[in-house]
Parts: sequence; C-alpha cells; structure tokens
Amino acid sequence: MTPEQLITFAAVAEHLNISRAAQALHLSQPAVSGQLRLLQEEFGEPLYLRDGRGVRLTPTGEQLAAYAARLRENWRDTLAFRDALRGLERGTLRIGASTTPASYRLPYLVAAFHRRYPDVKLETASGNTADVVAMLGQLDIALVEGPVGAQLPADCAVHPWHEDEIVAIAPRGHALLGAVDATLAAGAQRCDLSAFANLPVVLREDGSGVRQLVERAFARAAVPMRVALEIAGVEGVKEAVRAGMGIGFVSAMSMRHEDGALQQIRIGPEPLARRFSIVVPHAGAASRVAQRFLELCLLDEPGQNGASSDNTAAGTRFPP
Repeated sequence: MTPEQLITFAAVAEHLNISRAAQALHLSQPAVSGQLRLLQEEFGEPLYLRDGRGVRLTPTGEQLAAYAARLRENWRDTLAFRDALRGLERGTLRIGASTTPASYRLPYLVAAFHRRYPDVKLETASGNTADVVAMLGQLDIALVEGPVGAQLPADCAVHPWHEDEIVAIAPRGHALLGAVDATLAAGAQRCDLSAFANLPVVLREDGSGVRQLVERAFARAAVPMRVALEIAGVEGVKEAVRAGMGIGFVSAMSMRHEDGALQQIRIGPEPLARRFSIVVPHAGAASRVAQRFLELCLLDEPGQNGASSDNTAAGTRFPP
C-alpha cells in the first residue's frame, strides 16, 4: 500500500466514477484501475462495486475513504508548504541576537524582512554573546558581537558584519570627568585609557562582548580597572552611569537616541572597536528563509533605516 494508491482511492470515492477520478488526477483510466486493484489486494476484500457507469463503495471502502481523504488533505497541505517555502511565502525563522544588535539593528532588519515576506513567522531570542552561542542549536541564524570562534559547533558558518565602536560614557558635567577633561584639553582627539585608572567603572555582565573587549583593552594598556558595579544589559549600564556609579562602556550605536544627559568619550589612541558577526548554524543545510535573511543582513549598511552607528548624535563628546 502506498500513499499514491490511497490518494487515488480518495478521488474515486469522491467522484464515484473511475473515469472522472482519472481526469481529476491527470492519470489514465488503466493506471487508476491498476492502483485500485493493488489496494484491494492489500486489504483482501472489495472496496467498491460497479454500479452502472460508476461505482459504489462497500462498507470497508467507506471506512477506508475517510482515512484516504485525510491523507489526501495532509498531502495537499505538505505540497502547499513546500511550494510556499520555495516562494518564501510562509515558514518560520528563528533569530538569535546578542544585546547590542538585538536592540539597535535587529528591529530594523525584522521590519524590512517582514515587509518582503509577510507570511514568514519570525521568532527572536536574545541574551549576551555567550547566551546566544549556547542556543545556536535552536536557531536558524544569529547576530552576535565579540569573539565567538572556538565556542561554535563545527557546522556553523561565520560571516563578518559591521564594525562597532565602544565608547566610555559619563553624566554630563560630572566630577568624574576631571581627568578626562584634562586629557581632552591638551588637544587629544581621543582619551587614553590611563585617564580612567582611578575612576569607578560600570561593566556589563560576564559573557558580554563589550565587557570582553574592554577588559582586554585595559589589560593590554596595563591600566588597573576599578570595577564599581557589574550589571546586565546596555540600558542597565546607562542607568547606573546616570545614577553616578561610575564611568560606563557601551556601543556608540546604543547612544543614538540619548537626550544629551550622558556624554560619550572616544577611547584612543586607536578606536576601541569590535566587529559584529552573523552565525548560521547547520550552514550546509540552512533553510531558504535563513539564507534570505542573511542576504538582507549583508546588504544592510550603517545609516540605513535608522540603524546608524553614527558617532555625531546629540550628546557626543568628540573634540572638534
């Protein structure tokens, strides 16, 4: 017994005529009769009887017809799903993103993707970089910050994405900025990390890409770090800085909509920068919707759709 035989029987039960069933299935009448014969042999008893120019179902045939009709509907739904995926009309895309891209790039990308493929269901999950890497087995694509290489499963593909600058932040006019002001007053374009040596610092939680980058920068510069507070999330760091807990370190991208209450301080002599990456789990068998979302991400440029990492937003403390 095959699905094709049951689908053929469902058509015969619907039309009660082998010729019309053959026309509906785009098969020859002998092909339909041959499938019916094989199906009756499988069940060991008649499923239908000739009735004039048509047929009528036996009691066994009527019971089988109900199962065959459900199978046919499931088969049609499966074919429709296949065709929809080929045309990207529906399906599910599971996206993971670490904190900064989740907050400041993903909403624009999701909106653009939804406009193109409105029937694709989008599911998102976020956390710090370590969290997102840990959940790759449940994702179709992920946007992450910071180093990821050695932690990734072997079947992942990593695509370099946008570069992001990390800046220090402090409340505007706060006394903590005295050492920084002295550095900038000397005409420096950027503030050396040594200016923060004796200042309290607010850091992101363990696993944060920003935290990893800042800790490595302080270590390379041999500057002692005085950690006043560890707190989860970009907004948590910003609120702690507003509350006077110390100097924070965040993505310049996260400061785009600030009202000027916080000042940004560029760190030098070289920018403190990191690159976002796009990770595609199971890259050898990535879904079509994941491939299309990847293409959209790689076309995304800084400054498009409000997703700019522009460093000239209001409240930026960059020397002229």
